[in-house]
Amino acid sequence: MCDIGGWTTEESVTPEVTNICLEVKSDIEEKAGDNFEVYIPLSFASHIVAGTNYVVKVYVGVNKCVHAMIFQALPCNGGELTVNGVQHPKTASEPLIPFDD
Repeated sequence: MCDIGGWTTEESVTPEVTNICLEVKSDIEEKAGDNFEVYIPLSFASHIVAGTNYVVKVYVGVNKCVHAMIFQALPCNGGELTVNGVQHPKTASEPLIPFDD
């Protein structure tokens, strides 16, 4: 599933990743410059560092998606979530690739 120090392969979202996406929805909307009536997390990949990096594909309506880079600090460091980048619009068929914003 993942290489040591590398990104996992893209997979369907888990309840935990869905909750993370819902928690940072307003941050993602702000960075995308849009408000999303439809907001359905679809897939993600992760990378464990001093916390966890996530790249997530979120469906926002009519074959449009947002790709978001989210960092979750370790629980011992507060577990804070930070949206580090957003790519929008993306199509539902575009591959989910980690990026720097």
